[in-house]
Amino acid sequence: MIEVLVVDDDIRVARVNAAYVEKVPGFHVAGEAHSAAEALRQVELLPRLDLVLLDHYLPDETGLEVVQEMRRRGHQADVIMVTAARDVTTVQAAMRQGALQYLVKPFNFAGLRGKLEAYAELRRTLDGGGEAEQADVDRIFGALSAPSEPGLPKGHSPTTAELVRQSLMNAEGPLSAQEIAERTGVSRQTAQRYLKLLERTGRARLTLKYGDAGRPEHRYVWATRG
Repeated sequence: MIEVLVVDDDIRVARVNAAYVEKVPGFHVAGEAHSAAEALRQVELLPRLDLVLLDHYLPDETGLEVVQEMRRRGHQADVIMVTAARDVTTVQAAMRQGALQYLVKPFNFAGLRGKLEAYAELRRTLDGGGEAEQADVDRIFGALSAPSEPGLPKGHSPTTAELVRQSLMNAEGPLSAQEIAERTGVSRQTAQRYLKLLERTGRARLTLKYGDAGRPEHRYVWATRG
């Protein structure tokens, strides 16, 4: 069993996430924590810990500071960030500090299950030990890079795709590429590229906003909206 510590400042959210974890075969919730201090205490006390599902916004410290302190103390448990922090700066910092995955709130069971199953596949890939040929290395690095959107083309980032998707899903109405860029921290051109991908795959609908003059503005709305 893969032993998991669920960390979230909202007790209800932590319980929902823990229930999600327990539904995935091969995973067991070893503990829950609702602050950075409590999380670090659990890391010290749990007899075995493989994975931490870690919120970034905690009442006393940030999730990234928890990761830093874990590593300083010599704890090597893997980390998947599970947070509403959408800015690219935080995403990049999480990557640089060794977070294996980054799941943006809100998400459903399928979203978390996909991340956990990819993590389990990574562990299976690493269990063999020994030396790795290039094909083995590619498989190791690829285990956690499966796209969160089906059919994500080569050269597209699953993290960026998820940021754009969540921004569009949570919007109250149609958004332009510029508005998506401002919400996610990516460039307007990048936002446009991912929005077009969502439109091609039927996840988003294109609408046109006509002004007084010139070309109409392209705006996108999540396809499930009326």
